[in-house]
Amino acid sequence: MFAVIESGGKQHTVSEGESLKVELLTAEEGSTVEFDKVLMISNGGESKIGNPYVENAKVTAKLVSNGKHDKIRVFKMKRRKDYRRTYGHRQNFSEIKIESISS
Repeated sequence: MFAVIESGGKQHTVSEGESLKVELLTAEEGSTVEFDKVLMISNGGESKIGNPYVENAKVTAKLVSNGKHDKIRVFKMKRRKDYRRTYGHRQNFSEIKIESISS
């Protein structure tokens, strides 16, 4: 059984017991998070596709930790204009573990 959920403007395919990183959530570590924006649920041969979301569908997850991804370097340059800029960015994330999928 798997589901497609929407979190932080992105879509994630999840199944029970799976662990993944999503955009930063406001909940505390160790708490339970529910995702009600479920786009699709598939259970073997049976699938439910939402318009845009599946009604009464819910994915429950446990928030394992919050953190930051590795730093990326952003470099801008305009040739022959003596213009160079370098800066970095570290995106925040929340690591969750999927506990149950209900429809």
